[in-house]
Amino acid sequence: MSTRRKRRHYSDEFKHQIVDLHKAGKPRNEIISEYELTPSTFDRWVRQNTTSGSFKAQDNLTPEQKELRVLKKRNAQLEMENDILKQAALIFGRRSK
Repeated sequence: MSTRRKRRHYSDEFKHQIVDLHKAGKPRNEIISEYELTPSTFDRWVRQNTTSGSFKAQDNLTPEQKELRVLKKRNAQLEMENDILKQAALIFGRRSK
């Protein structure tokens, strides 16, 4: 049975310090082993800092992902409005008879 690590949460300040160490020339493997990070976590922090300077997922979306998010919201709103209109049509249809 494999033992999983407990999910850890890091502050943005800590993430910036790790990225700054890497930018200063400290080897990737040393940082990962010294701070007990996973390689994927470390790589994601470096990539996020390079692209947007932010570690929030919302700030690191591609333009296509942002557009898709907006379109999904708009679609949900239109579906809700359509359902309301259908219900209103049923109610007013009964009254006119």
